[in-house]
Amino acid sequence: MSQIYYALVGAPNCGKTALFNALTGAHAKVANYPGVTVDRREGKLTGNPEVTIIDLPGTYSLRVTSPDEAVTRKVLLGELGSQPDAIIAVADATNLKMTLRMVLELKTLGLPMVVSLNLSDIARKRGSRVEAAKLAELLGVPVVETVATSHSGTEAIRKAVAMLPREPAPPLDAEQISAVIDSLDSHELYAEVNRLLRNSTHTHMTLPAWHTKLDNFVLHPVWGMLLLLLILMLVFQAVYTWSAPLMDSIEGAFGWLGAWVAENMAPGLLNDLIVNGIIAGIGSVLVFLPQITILFAFILLLEDSGYLPRAAFLMDNLLSKSGLSGRAFIPLLSSFACAVPAVMSSRTIQDPRERFVTITVAPLLTCSARLPVYALIIAAVVPQRTVWGVLNLQGLVLFVLYLLGILSAGLVAFLMKKLAKRHGRIQQFPLLMELPTYRLPNFKNIWLNLWDKVKSFLQRAGTIIFALSVILWALVSFPGAPENATRPPIDYSFAGMLGHLLQPIFAPIGFTWQMTIAMIPGVAAREVVVAALGTVYAVGADSEEATGNALIPIVHSDWGLPTAFAFLAWYVYAPMCLATIAVIRRETRSPQHTAWIVGYLLVLAYAVSFIVYRLTLAFTS
Repeated sequence: MSQIYYALVGAPNCGKTALFNALTGAHAKVANYPGVTVDRREGKLTGNPEVTIIDLPGTYSLRVTSPDEAVTRKVLLGELGSQPDAIIAVADATNLKMTLRMVLELKTLGLPMVVSLNLSDIARKRGSRVEAAKLAELLGVPVVETVATSHSGTEAIRKAVAMLPREPAPPLDAEQISAVIDSLDSHELYAEVNRLLRNSTHTHMTLPAWHTKLDNFVLHPVWGMLLLLLILMLVFQAVYTWSAPLMDSIEGAFGWLGAWVAENMAPGLLNDLIVNGIIAGIGSVLVFLPQITILFAFILLLEDSGYLPRAAFLMDNLLSKSGLSGRAFIPLLSSFACAVPAVMSSRTIQDPRERFVTITVAPLLTCSARLPVYALIIAAVVPQRTVWGVLNLQGLVLFVLYLLGILSAGLVAFLMKKLAKRHGRIQQFPLLMELPTYRLPNFKNIWLNLWDKVKSFLQRAGTIIFALSVILWALVSFPGAPENATRPPIDYSFAGMLGHLLQPIFAPIGFTWQMTIAMIPGVAAREVVVAALGTVYAVGADSEEATGNALIPIVHSDWGLPTAFAFLAWYVYAPMCLATIAVIRRETRSPQHTAWIVGYLLVLAYAVSFIVYRLTLAFTS
């Protein structure tokens, strides 16, 4: 028997994903639709592997306003892969007026359909009572009440889905049906929705007093903003601080594994490849897992509780000045910890232009990997003194570097907004979103979604990062130092040759050949620059801290203030580490977009470093 496809359709925040997990046993396969950058999730119906359920992107209507909604419409019309043979429509029982309109639109497709009134337990608690049988009679399709977060609450929808046809549906005339959908009158649709509700709903839902009071506080322009800042501070601390022991443990474990292999394996090229290429490459991927896991756990928790849309609403007015919206706030905030989870969390942004702008400016915000570089240069050239009686000068310089990244990100986003307007690629719409009711998070659903995201990172980004790490190992290892070499081995490698070759390009901004060579392995991770400088200068220290301390007098005496400040400016804007570049490539699914982001950061870093170098040179000469 041929494979049968059922499309799962519903609005955002209606519990559609939880219902998908319940129907498929959470064994989802994640891929992307052909020719678009939107993920698709599909899984086999539990107990019937001949039926595949496709979890379509959330949409309020088939008259689309975003790429996600366009994908949903195209899949339903058979324009992206196989046409579905039946529809499982998920309607939010706490907001039937909005979701029943889409059910009426879905009926125009003429496909077999069953309607799930999800969140029905919350609707009943809040005074709403819907006669599912009466509504089914009026709609002409089966209607069942469901609670997707419990097994007993999905029993009715399982039985209803079992009654759907098990044979392929006749092909749809996509052009004709599209014309019908586009010609639907919104007033007539809502009039029909009101008629359905009058005849099937006996009491109307009212929010409890605590819900209204909580919203009055959460959405308050002052108290709500303070609460948001407190929550975001907690998220930031969790991503940046709570993950540190886990990251150190992972780093230490791979360090121990590398040392063990090096000690118990015969010296040679294979030993070096396994230790410095393969083990180091895998370690560079897994070390980000704690940050990614903690960040996405918080995002899923805030989203499932109903708070995340309210946070976006609060920040929308401020971010709109630069062409972004409130949805970009959490990804940008997480960039201060690491750009990798920041780029990944931009998936919550539906508008593709805004999502691309967010990914583009996220690397400008100072991540934790820059701190070792900042600490070295500041300690070497900025005196330890107090200014204005209370502020430490070195700390003030560090604050200025953070502030410079924030202002630059805002400026780049603003310029991209202006450029998009000039080319007619942007339309200004207010942030329109449904504020879902508050509810207790479903931790099983959060765990399943979290595992999907972590697995996706390991499978897709990890392979790219691993391959690039091995390539980088080859660059710093070959062809090797000759006998009786007087310089560090890295100076004789391809990376060293490349560094010497590039040095004339960087001479106008004051960079020495040692700095240029150290920047090559620094592509793997920005914090590696300090250790690479120690190798090039033949410091010979065993730890990064000792290397940094030994380098301070060298930087102080050999570089000079103009070169040191130019180097700081370079690392404010320089392209990201390999991990971030790989994740940007994975998230945008576009080598052109990835190359553009890396290219503009290179140009910006060089231009600002040149200006800083020349100005400092002029003031200090």
